[in-house]
Amino acid sequence: MKTIRKTTLLLFLIIGMMGLTPQKTTAQTSVSFQLFYDNLSVSGNWINDPNYGYVWSPNVRAGFAPYQTNGYWVYTEMGWTWVSNYSWGWAPFHYGRWFYDPYYGWLWAPDTEWGPAWVTWRYYDGYYGWAPIGPGISIDIAFSNIYAVPNDHWVFVRDRDVCRHNLGNYYVNRSNYTTFVKNSTVINNIQSGKGGRYNAGPGRDHVQKRTGTAITQTNLKDMGKPGQAVSKNELRLYKPNVGRDDNGRKAAPVKVMGQKDIKPISERRTEAKVNKPMQKPKVQHMEQPNRPQANVEPKAVQRQPEMQRNEQRAKEQQMERRQEAPINPPREIEKQHNELPAKPQLIEPQRKLEIPQRNNNNGQSPIHQKPEHRER
Repeated sequence: MKTIRKTTLLLFLIIGMMGLTPQKTTAQTSVSFQLFYDNLSVSGNWINDPNYGYVWSPNVRAGFAPYQTNGYWVYTEMGWTWVSNYSWGWAPFHYGRWFYDPYYGWLWAPDTEWGPAWVTWRYYDGYYGWAPIGPGISIDIAFSNIYAVPNDHWVFVRDRDVCRHNLGNYYVNRSNYTTFVKNSTVINNIQSGKGGRYNAGPGRDHVQKRTGTAITQTNLKDMGKPGQAVSKNELRLYKPNVGRDDNGRKAAPVKVMGQKDIKPISERRTEAKVNKPMQKPKVQHMEQPNRPQANVEPKAVQRQPEMQRNEQRAKEQQMERRQEAPINPPREIEKQHNELPAKPQLIEPQRKLEIPQRNNNNGQSPIHQKPEHRER
């Protein structure tokens, strides 16, 4: 009996170890900066910066700012997490740091540590504010009073609006930011998580008290490939362990752009395509490649829908003219008839003069002869 129990226990331990092995392997999977270089090259340009090395310039319109444009906040088990509406948002808003360049605009410097958002938080008299943390700034310095962020890098919303998904419509006037930054208090809510320490942002109870509504937690899940997906109560993000080099090989972008190759941010008017550039549609021929082509002109074979509509419209107009041409209104017919002179007045007198009549002269004298003049 003891032998059976030992065998059963050993069997359960083996099964348990087998079930845990794949999860452990997945958790230890890591990538290098080469993932960023390759994956983000279709959505922007890589530049060799003298201070931070290879940095990324996204294809965005003038006025873009990280953690402000095209995104919103959700509350997860790691605190306030930024959800970007950009397809590439899984990387630059959760790894690395942003800094502003007068020529290029906002640039992203990759790093190895993952976080819900690399921003510094403040609170002032009914307003929440946040701003990106620059490269090389530690968490302790970023959430201290000695770290000064330019006022135009901040964005503030009323505390009741911080949970809105259309957050960009509720940013307050920037003319007040000097007062907000000067009188606000740093929200120092540092937590420890995957890969290191991060700031979780305003406390859940603090936000619920000011919004007057319960904050529903969004569950943070891993995604197996680069990307992100959000549902009602779940946020899936690709967040692998990242190293700088690729198994001893120096990671680097395939193509590095210079200043002459990129327009300055002040000249950008429309947002560029983040995927492949739009191509002109190819004309599809009706003939099949294996069928013998008929001896007709290409225009007759490849009729476009617009040509067919024009021909149909011309036919309809022609039919309408045919149907309407012989038909006149009754009043017009009566009018035309009244305007013509009566037939008896024009024709009958003429017949009396032209038709000879029979008389005693065997029909040679016409009717109405003039009387002969007799001399007295």
